[in-house]
Amino acid sequence: MKKLQLLAVGSLLALCLAGCSEKDEIDRKVDELLSKMTLREKIGQMHQVSGAGTHAEEAAAKGEVGSILNCVDPAEINAVQRAAVEQSRLGIPVIVGRDVIHGFRTIFPIPLGLAATFDPELVEQGARVAAIEATASGVHWTFSPMLDIARDSRWGRVAEGSGEDPYLDTQMGVAMVRGYQGDDFADPTSMAACIKHFVGYGAAEGGRDYNSTMISERSLRNTYFPAFKACVDAGALTLMTSFNEIDGIPSTGNDFLLKDVLRQEWGFDGMVVTDWNSSGEMVAHGFAKDLKHATELSVNAGVDMDMMSFGYISYIEELVKEGKIKEETIDNAVRNILKLKFRLGLFDNPYVDVDASARVDYAPEHLAAAKQSAVESAILLQNDNDVLPLDKARTILVTGPMADAPYDQLGTWAFDGQSEHTVTPLQALRECYEVIYEPGLAYSRDRDTKDFAKVRAAAQRADAAVVFVGEEAILSGEAHSLSSLNLQGAQSELIAEVRKSGKPVVVVVIAGRPLTIERDLANCDAMLYAFHPGTMGGEALADLIKGKAVPSGKSPMTFLRDAGQAPFYYNHNNTGRPCNGTETLLEDIPMKAGQTSLGCTSYYLDSGYGPLFPFGYGLSYTTFEYGNITLEKTALGKDDTIVVEFDLSNTGKRDGVEVVQLYTRDLVGSVVRPVKELRRFERVALAAGETKHIRMELPVAELAFWNRDMQYVVEPGDFQLWVAGDSASGEAYPFSVE
Repeated sequence: MKKLQLLAVGSLLALCLAGCSEKDEIDRKVDELLSKMTLREKIGQMHQVSGAGTHAEEAAAKGEVGSILNCVDPAEINAVQRAAVEQSRLGIPVIVGRDVIHGFRTIFPIPLGLAATFDPELVEQGARVAAIEATASGVHWTFSPMLDIARDSRWGRVAEGSGEDPYLDTQMGVAMVRGYQGDDFADPTSMAACIKHFVGYGAAEGGRDYNSTMISERSLRNTYFPAFKACVDAGALTLMTSFNEIDGIPSTGNDFLLKDVLRQEWGFDGMVVTDWNSSGEMVAHGFAKDLKHATELSVNAGVDMDMMSFGYISYIEELVKEGKIKEETIDNAVRNILKLKFRLGLFDNPYVDVDASARVDYAPEHLAAAKQSAVESAILLQNDNDVLPLDKARTILVTGPMADAPYDQLGTWAFDGQSEHTVTPLQALRECYEVIYEPGLAYSRDRDTKDFAKVRAAAQRADAAVVFVGEEAILSGEAHSLSSLNLQGAQSELIAEVRKSGKPVVVVVIAGRPLTIERDLANCDAMLYAFHPGTMGGEALADLIKGKAVPSGKSPMTFLRDAGQAPFYYNHNNTGRPCNGTETLLEDIPMKAGQTSLGCTSYYLDSGYGPLFPFGYGLSYTTFEYGNITLEKTALGKDDTIVVEFDLSNTGKRDGVEVVQLYTRDLVGSVVRPVKELRRFERVALAAGETKHIRMELPVAELAFWNRDMQYVVEPGDFQLWVAGDSASGEAYPFSVE
């Protein structure tokens, strides 16, 4: 045994030495190359342009472009690369970037849907598939994952992130980084991840994209930083600044964020890039007087590469001559860019095999992973009288604008997915049932109800009706904010019309955000929420409807009763008058009521206090019961580990998977603490009637937060712990930390 231990230690030491040696060798090559570069060539490396073609080739040949984005044609990429490698003075390859957000050719569920799986291993697998397909087309760098905490569904970019919770966001982000980058950066299938948007973009006021944010440093550290810090620790190679400002300072010119926190505190040694023209947009912010000034601010703040403002290539040389930017600052930026290119092996393998993509795109194993992701991402919100699954039905009505919408099913930021490869619900259900298809509406915003009578008549001939509603892809994503979150067009009216048939009604929502669907729940027996499920969404939904698969998705964001409740999130701080469970609503107020404070707690008179569905919520075709919950110790020290054990039983008649969630609350702190915080989750598969004994561990050190004195500490005191199937369920178990 001792010999085996020595061998293991020796192997670990060898790996560490090899890693250090490789790092030292890359640093040596970078410094050697940097010493040969003119100022103009250095500036060229800091310049990124969109597209390939003659202009990009000419710039590459002169050494005046370091990166291109938005080109996925291997032949065009090779042409630019050939100009850079074979015609420029120093032969430095370009790096090719692309928004590969939830798949490249094989499109997976949108990231918010992936978060609903609560399955980091599956998410990592999806990112690996994306990297394999994207690199085969010549893409070396993806602008993903998006780590913005989002607590307002009106913001269209909630689709691109993991929702409202820092812990879930962290787990999903790290999984994506690992999947994109793989185990070896120089592997031809490794694609550099770009963690974005640093930072606070998801807190845009009113859910309006690009809007101002009001975030204290403590909130940054307790809520918005953790996922970024974890992804830096996981080895993310690049980071993107955000459009918004923090305390009046735009992120792209923010020394505190980029120097003090990112570089000095966290030790990030990767490359920083602006978002699209986010440097130039500091002029509109009123932070810079013109593009030249914005360039000065960006470079001096520590932004290495400029995406599409053209300020770097236009003004850095002049700013250096004026003494407003030191050449040492330029050298540091270029060093980060060259290091990235060496790490990815671009100097050794700059070209892409033009036939490679045909061998990997839509590979069977890729489609299988996409389907499993779509299955796990679907959330069962309602299932009255166990209408689902429709395992006894023979003839079903399929209706609604999202039943056969191959393009829109892919969702936002799916530039390279090909809709002809999409399997729609209509296609898949025809393999399971006798299908009567009456779309009712042509698209999600359609208000023309002329075909509703045909839909209701068709429902009379079916055993059950399945109504596919939601959002077109263009209605969510960047710059697609909404003030109303109701179903668009006449979709709610279509559901109500089908309800009049008297047949069982199943509604499937395919959307980019949690919509306000309370009124629609009243007109259906069951509802599946699928977000935008991607290429294989149709097969996944057909399996769920038929009962070949069982829903296990959980809500990564709170579902609201009304958009007026936004922003709404489970892990909020308490007010001085928290809701006590008693609500006075509009209809309860008598005429000429006295000017009292009514319920005297913090809620809306017209929609009450609670959400429609809480964070972490999701039903199954079976039921689960938590029992015999015990804490190993209820008095712990700061170096101890909290151990909770319990029995989880499948009390239904079908096999299923429960996502067990562990939450804690710090009852009294030097600053107000959230009412609950997710700390752990675990997917547990149980056969019908099966019971498993579950043990979960949480180091007390993970209860730390940034306190009143801006110190990261675990404060002694009383706490509560829950294990449950969502953030609103379960019994609180007390413990203390000394």
